[in-house]
Parts: sequence; C-alpha cells; structure tokens
Amino acid sequence: MRARPLATFGHYLILCVLAVVCVFPFWWTLVTAISTEGNVFAFPPTFWPRAPSLENFAEVFRAIPIIAFFKNSVLIAVCTVFWKLALCSMAAYPLARMRFRGRRLVFGVILATLVLPSEVNFLVNFITVTKLSLVDTYTGVILPNVVTAVAILLLKQAFEEVPQDLIDAARVDGASEWIIFSKIMLPLIAPWLATVGILTAVEAWNEYIWPSIVMSKPDEFPLSVGVLYLRGTFGSSTRVIAAGTVLTILPTLAAFLFTQRFFMRGMDGAVK
Repeated sequence: MRARPLATFGHYLILCVLAVVCVFPFWWTLVTAISTEGNVFAFPPTFWPRAPSLENFAEVFRAIPIIAFFKNSVLIAVCTVFWKLALCSMAAYPLARMRFRGRRLVFGVILATLVLPSEVNFLVNFITVTKLSLVDTYTGVILPNVVTAVAILLLKQAFEEVPQDLIDAARVDGASEWIIFSKIMLPLIAPWLATVGILTAVEAWNEYIWPSIVMSKPDEFPLSVGVLYLRGTFGSSTRVIAAGTVLTILPTLAAFLFTQRFFMRGMDGAVK
C-alpha cells in the first residue's frame, strides 16, 4: 500500500519539473519585459522583476502599429481555421465512411506528406502563389495552410468513432449524404473540430516564415512578423523586444486557457 502513494508522489514530481521547464522561458521573458533595472543576461537569471514598470509595453505601442498587426493576425487566423475545418472535414468524411476505389491509396498519399518538413513546400507554394497573382495578399498567406494531413487524420478518426447504425438509420429515413455530414456527423465530432481549430489558430498566429516570404507591405504584416521591427528599431533594448514578444504570446495563451476543456476532450478521442 505504501508503494502507491510513493508512485503518485513521483508522478506529480515529474509533472512539476516538466511544468517548470515549460513555463520558465515565458516567465523569464515576462520578467525581462516588466523590469527596468539589472542585467538581462545575468547568470543565474533573475526570477523576479526589478523596479517593475509597464514602460516597455508602452514603448512597443509607440514604436510599431501593433493594433494593426494584431488585426491582421486575427484575420489570418480566423480565415485559416474556418477553411481548414471546412475542407479537411469534407476530405476526412469520405475517407472514413465511404467505400470507393483507391480510398486506401489516397489516404496513404496523404499520410506520406507527413514525412516532409513544411519548409520543403515553400518553393512550390511560392511559385504557385506567384502564378495565381496572390503575392502580397492574405489569400496567399492562408491558402497553403488550409489543408494538412494531420487535420485530415484527426477528423477521419473522429468520424470513425461515430456508430455506423446512426448513419444507417439516417439513410433509411431518406437523409442525403450532405445532410448526414452536416447535420449529424459534424455536431457529433465537435470536440475534435475544436481541437483542430485550436491547433490551427495557434499555428497560424505564430507563423513567421511563410508570411514574411509572401508579404512585403509592412502595414499588412501579421503580429508575428511585425513585432520583429522592434529588433531593428531597438537593437540594444532587449526589454522592449521581450515586451513585444509577451504581447504576441498572450492572445494564444488566453485562447487556450478558455478552450482547454474542448481541446482535452478532442485529444482524448484522438488517442482512443
């Protein structure tokens, strides 16, 4: 009986250590952003702000149009989430519930794309976006990210969790395939849709390389790209750069905190 409390204590100890490791980079950045005194790169690092102030955050708002960057990021993230959920769910449903020739081959090709790093697609995507005259447009930023193998895989597993008897009953009642998909299947896999949506929103919000390649107009930059103007304007002010980084992180952190129960439900279903 004594071994069980010890095992529980060991598990919690490991979780606490992992939590500290994960939280420390954000905490150090936050401390740097609100501190006005001390050496930023001192070792051991400072774990508590010295002479705390919000002046560094105010300097960020004075230096760059952060509100405009924020609106651009919101637009890109919302459009990416909407189109990814729409297109990936329509791709996953037939792979999960329909029987047609070449279904396994199509699914295998989709899974094969997982072994390729996203950077490999940059050249092909840029050529495609250029041919479509989508350079310097939000569509050019959003389009290459609206369909991914991971999203299709998660949603395919979600559709497979729905009992077949429910689908057969709907077909007996005369429901079309579109009605079954939109009115029955999508509401039942809402937790999985929320999971894919959260992951997509975070990915789109933090995306830096692709928007910096496609976009060249500073007033249309997303926040992840625009905040790097602080590095040029304040090359020696690490505290201002840290403040801009915190402002970039806070929206995704807040969104995850408010939607984590949907995320955990979806991930639990994906693991099963």
